[in-house]
Amino acid sequence: MVHILLAILGISFLIFIHELGHYWMARRVGMKVETFSIGFGRPIFVRQWQGVKWQVGWLPFGGYVKIAGTDLESNKDPYKVSDGFFGKTPWQRIKVALAGPLVNLLFALLVFALLWVVGGREKRFGEFTQKLGWVDPKSHLYMLGVRPGDEVISYDHQPLRSAKDHIYRPLTGEPTISLQGNKVNYTTGERTPFDVQVDSYSHPESMDPGILTSGVLESASYLIYQPVTAPSSPVKNSAGKENQTQKAADEQYGAAASGIQPNDRLVWVDGHRLFSVKQLQNLLSDHRALVTVKRGDTTFLARVPRVPVHEIRPNAGFKEELTDWQFEAGLEGTKWGNLWTLPYDLTNNAVVKGPLHLIDAEKDHELWSEMVDSSLEAPLQAGDQIVAVYGNPVRAGYDLLKELQEQRVLVIVQRLSFRPKMDSTQEDHVFDQSIASADLEKIASGVGLPGGVQADGDLVLLRPIAPKTRLELAANEQERDQIKQELQQQRQVVDSLSSAEQREKLLAYLEKLETMQVLGLKGIQDQKVVYNPGPFALFWSVADEIKSTLGSLFSGALNPKWLSGPVGMVQIVQQSAMQGLREVLYWLGAISLNLGLLNLLPIPVLDGGSILISLLEIATGRKIHPKTLEKIIIPFAILLILFFLFLTYNDLLRVF
Repeated sequence: MVHILLAILGISFLIFIHELGHYWMARRVGMKVETFSIGFGRPIFVRQWQGVKWQVGWLPFGGYVKIAGTDLESNKDPYKVSDGFFGKTPWQRIKVALAGPLVNLLFALLVFALLWVVGGREKRFGEFTQKLGWVDPKSHLYMLGVRPGDEVISYDHQPLRSAKDHIYRPLTGEPTISLQGNKVNYTTGERTPFDVQVDSYSHPESMDPGILTSGVLESASYLIYQPVTAPSSPVKNSAGKENQTQKAADEQYGAAASGIQPNDRLVWVDGHRLFSVKQLQNLLSDHRALVTVKRGDTTFLARVPRVPVHEIRPNAGFKEELTDWQFEAGLEGTKWGNLWTLPYDLTNNAVVKGPLHLIDAEKDHELWSEMVDSSLEAPLQAGDQIVAVYGNPVRAGYDLLKELQEQRVLVIVQRLSFRPKMDSTQEDHVFDQSIASADLEKIASGVGLPGGVQADGDLVLLRPIAPKTRLELAANEQERDQIKQELQQQRQVVDSLSSAEQREKLLAYLEKLETMQVLGLKGIQDQKVVYNPGPFALFWSVADEIKSTLGSLFSGALNPKWLSGPVGMVQIVQQSAMQGLREVLYWLGAISLNLGLLNLLPIPVLDGGSILISLLEIATGRKIHPKTLEKIIIPFAILLILFFLFLTYNDLLRVF
C-alpha cells in the first residue's frame, strides 16, 4: 500500500510540474490564472493564494490550469478578455501551451542525467542480450534451424533494442516479418549469419490471441543459484520454547543432495548448454533419459525417450524379455504396464536390435520425427550398445530397466565465489567467453565411462537430480493446496474465454504447466548488468519507443487496449519502487517524457491542439469564432474522457 501511495504521489508530481509550467508562463505573459488543480472531480483540498484557487481533486490522475477566458460556454467573447488566454497574441498562447510539455521533457532529461551520474541501473542480462533463450519448437523459426543460443540482431533490419522487441516487433510489424542474426557454435565460436522470413502468429502462452510472436519465446539468461530461505517447522529449545529456524528452502526438496552451492551457475543439462529457465523446464519435461552409447570404437551421449510399457505396440518377444528383466531388477511390485522403458528392442546386454513403435500413431510420429533439437536426440542405430544411464554404468538389460524407473538429470555448474556486474554493452561478449568449451567437453565426454572426471577448471558435475512437478515438491499440504488453487483459478479464466480455439490452446498449455518438471531449486536468478547509456541516448531511446508506439497505434497495427493508462502507470511505478530508487527515477523520467510528447500531439484539448489553433490564426490572420472553438474542443474532450475510461478499464483487467 505504501508503494502504491508513493507511486500516485510520483505521478501527481509529474502532473504538478507540467501545470506549473503553464502557470508560470501564463503569469509571465500577463494572463490571469483562476484555478490550479491537480486531479479532477470534487476538490478534497482547496486554498486561495495570490488570487488563484489551488486545489486537489479526488481523482488524482491529470490536472489543469484554468486561465481566464477559457470558459467557451459563457456568453463573453474570449478574445475580449484582456488578461485571458484568447485575449493575448497567438505567440503568447503558444508559449503558455508549450511550457507544460517542455517542463516534462526537461525533467525527463534531468532524471536521465542523474541516473547517468550515479552509474545507471542494474538490469537483468536477459533484458538486453541479443541471444535467444527459447524458440517455440512448433514455430516456422524453429523449422528454419534457429535454436536457443543463437542471436537475433534485428527485425526487418531495425536493430534489436531490448528483449521487449521480441513481442513488440511482431505486434507492430507486417504479418510476415524478417529476422537477421547469427547461428552460434559455442564449441568453435563460429557464427553463421541468417536472414529469414516468418509469419507472426498468436503467442502460444498468451490468453490474448492478439499478442503475436515470431517464435522467440524467451531471451537468453544466466541461471545462477541463489538459495532462498524459508521457515522450517518450529523446534523447542532447552527451555521448552519454540524457535522458528531458517534453512534453505531447497533442502526441503532434497536438491542440496546434488552438491550444488550458492552462486553456482547452471550451464549444462543432459548434454545441452543452458540458455534460459524455459529451455531448462522443457528439457526436464520431455521424459528423455541421458544414456552413454558405444557405437563401434566411439562413445557419445544421447537423450532417448522414456515411455511407459503400456504405450508400446505389443511385441511377444519384447514382453517376455522385459518380464524377466523386471524380476531380475527387483521391480515385481510395479505393475508391468506401468514400467518405464526405452522404445527399442534390446538384447540382454543392452544392444539395440531395432526401434519399437507406440500404439498411438500421433505420439509415434512425434517420437520418431526427423525434426530434433540436436544430434543428442537422433534415434539410436542397430548395434548401438547402451553402457550407462544418467552416468551410472549398466551391464545388462535389467540394470537398464532399473535405472529408467526414476527420471534423473545430470547438471554441470560453473562454480564461482563472486560474480562481478557487467556493463550492458559488453554482456554478450562476456557470455560467449564465460565458459571454457574444452573443460565442458572433457567432463561431458567422460559421463558414464571409467576414468570420467567430475570437475575441470571452474566446472563441476553435480550428482544426478530427480526432477519433480510443483505439486510433488510442495513442502506441505498448505503449499499443495495453494498450487491447486492457482491452477484452478487459471482454468476458470481460460474456460471463460469466448474463443473455442483459444480455450483449447491454453488448456493444453495449462496441462503442460501442471505436469512440468522442475529441479526444485528455488532462487534461480539472472546475472545483473549495469545499464548506463548517456542521458541524451536514453532520452532519444525512450522517445523513439513512444514514436513507434504512436505510429503503430494510428496505423491500426497496435491495439489500444495494450496501452497503459493511469492505473497502469501507477502499477509500473509501484513495482519499480520495490526494485529500488533508480528504477523509480527511470520510470518517472519515462512517464514524464510520455506526458510531454503526448501533450504535444496536435489534438484539440491537448497542448498541441492549442498550439495548432494559434498557428492557424497566425497563418490565416483570422481569429476562430468561439462557437467554432467549442464545436471543435468539446467532442475531442468527450473522446479523450472515453479513451481515459477505456485505458483504465483495461488496466484494471490486467491488475485483477
